[in-house]
Amino acid sequence: MAIGISWIFVGISCSRIAPLIRNNSVMKREITGKDLTNEAPRSPRLRVGGYAILGRTIDKCRALVAGNIGEYHFDCPLDRTLFGFKGIRGEDFRAQIEQGRSDEEIIEWLNQSGEEKTPAQIRRWSEKMEASSLHDDLEKRDFFVEETKKLGLDPEKTTTFAWLEVDDRVSHAQQAA
Repeated sequence: MAIGISWIFVGISCSRIAPLIRNNSVMKREITGKDLTNEAPRSPRLRVGGYAILGRTIDKCRALVAGNIGEYHFDCPLDRTLFGFKGIRGEDFRAQIEQGRSDEEIIEWLNQSGEEKTPAQIRRWSEKMEASSLHDDLEKRDFFVEETKKLGLDPEKTTTFAWLEVDDRVSHAQQAA
């Protein structure tokens, strides 16, 4: 194999080889998005491409790649519910973000990757996610009760998405003060 490669470069000076190798890869676009040290990611209930959670996951991943994720976490259990539903991995999602993909390009990639889902399946999953509560998860209930009570919320009546939205508002209001 190495012999074949050396034949390709016969007659090409070393200074011309490096640009050929560099230009062989896809050029990355600048990563732009929310600075999560100053503002919250999108609400998990906001549908992007029909998917709940997706806008928030995109915001967190872009912020991670840009170095301004703040106290948020990408590839967290919430993000993994989306990844699990589609049968993809967080690292594959991140690779798309690192290429500077737009929301529309991420939606297209997501729809073409992992397990195929119909619009009806995506809608039902998103509705289920929006209605769910960590209070119903025995392993996470104590944590959820403690966190919701800190915010003055009733843990038995609060969905996970409602808790995240209130927590985002309170956290960023405290930072601004």
